[in-house]
Amino acid sequence: MIIPPIFGAIQSVRDGLEKRYIAAYLALTVVGMGSWCFHMTLKYEMQLLDELPMIYSSCIFVYCMFECFKTKNSVNYHLLFTLVLFSLIVTTVYLKVKEPVFHQVMYGMLVFTLVLRSIYIVTWVYPWLRGLGYTSLGVFLLGFLLWNVDNIFCDSLRNFRKKVPPIVGVTTQFHAWWHILTGLGSYLHILFSIYTRTLYLRYRPKVKFLFGIWPMILIEPLRKH
Repeated sequence: MIIPPIFGAIQSVRDGLEKRYIAAYLALTVVGMGSWCFHMTLKYEMQLLDELPMIYSSCIFVYCMFECFKTKNSVNYHLLFTLVLFSLIVTTVYLKVKEPVFHQVMYGMLVFTLVLRSIYIVTWVYPWLRGLGYTSLGVFLLGFLLWNVDNIFCDSLRNFRKKVPPIVGVTTQFHAWWHILTGLGSYLHILFSIYTRTLYLRYRPKVKFLFGIWPMILIEPLRKH
C-alpha cells in the first residue's frame, strides 16, 4: 500500500497521465502510511490518519471512474465539488460522533459506487477487461470477508494460535490479510481505471508483470488515425 503506488505515481508522470491518476496512487500510499502509524501506536490521532484517507482516496477513485470517458484533461467541477463536500461532511461528522459504524457505512457507499461503475464498464463498454476488473473486486472482497471473520471469531482464533506452531498461527492473522488484500485490490483497481481511461484515449495499454510477479500498466504510444 506504500511503495508500489509511489512507483505507480512516478510511472504515471512519465507516461503523461492526467494528474488524478497520480493523486489516486499517492492517496493509496497515504492510506498505507496512516494504517502503519495507527497499528504501531494505537493512538486516536493515528486512527484518523488511517480511516479518513480511506474516504478521500475512494472519492478520488470515484472521480477517476466517472470521468474515464471524457476528453483529455477535462475537469468535472460539479462532481469534484460534490466529492469534496462529501469528504468534508464525513470528516466533520466523524470527528464529532466518533462512531466507527458511521465511517464504515460512508466508506461502504463509496466502494459500492465503484463496484457498480466497474461492473457497468466490464459489462457494456469493455467486456475484455473483466479479468482485471473482477480480480481487483474479488481480491478486495476476500480481504473484507477475512476482516469480518477476524472480528466475529477473534477469541476462537486466538485460542487456536496458542495450540499450533507460530508459522501456522500467523496465517490466521486475518486482520493482516485484510490490509494486504484490500491494498492489493485497491492497487489493481487503479490499474483497471487507468487501463479503461487510456483505452478510451486510444492508447495501447497492457498489463505487465515486474519480475514476473507484480502487475503494472505499460502504455504504448497514441494510435495514429
